[in-house]
Amino acid sequence: MNEQEKIFSRRQMLEMAVGFGSLAALGGSVFAQQIERLETPEVGMGPFYPMLKPLDTDADLTAVAGKTGLAAGKIVHVTGRVLDRKGKPVAGAKIEIWQANTHGRYSHPSDPNTAPLDPNFQGFAVLTTDSEGRYRFKTIKPGAYPISPTEKRPPHIHFDVEGKANRLVSQMFFPKEPLNEKDALFLDLRSQSEKTAAAVIAQSLPPTKEIEKDAMLLGWDIVLING
Repeated sequence: MNEQEKIFSRRQMLEMAVGFGSLAALGGSVFAQQIERLETPEVGMGPFYPMLKPLDTDADLTAVAGKTGLAAGKIVHVTGRVLDRKGKPVAGAKIEIWQANTHGRYSHPSDPNTAPLDPNFQGFAVLTTDSEGRYRFKTIKPGAYPISPTEKRPPHIHFDVEGKANRLVSQMFFPKEPLNEKDALFLDLRSQSEKTAAAVIAQSLPPTKEIEKDAMLLGWDIVLING
């Protein structure tokens, strides 16, 4: 173990690794696999899991196959790993993701939101982790949307993760969002512990030259109990 691994926390190491375009170095770290991790908490699937899944389900949600337009909104790249509680990468995990568009509307017939749909936004993707448990996708930052006359849900992305031994349904929240502190689901996690709430918030990472100007780069590891 080198001195940097002793000094930097796991999240800081992830930021450093992404900054150098080398998540693989972190995935293989002995240090990364020695820490007992808090498993990612369950967060409800919600009512808008796609009934009719789009034909285009790749890792780029900002463009739809066969269309020339691009999705409206701020581009976000999300990267991370699926791990077990001991830090071992879970290779071949299946991840389904779905979310609202930049206007806060889902492509779902039961969504009552009157905000516009975006024909150039894919809204759903299916990913498979690599041999080091890594995943990555490109999307747009989802908009907040009303759930009552006085309440809005904060931006979030839904995840359904199937590992070798466990399945997890959760939601990834965005960092430094004021609406997080008013969201019933997030506050329920916080009532359990600050660490539990923190486990669903993605980390802002330094942008790399490979991503678009002004795009966000977020890191979010998903921890399954037994992988």
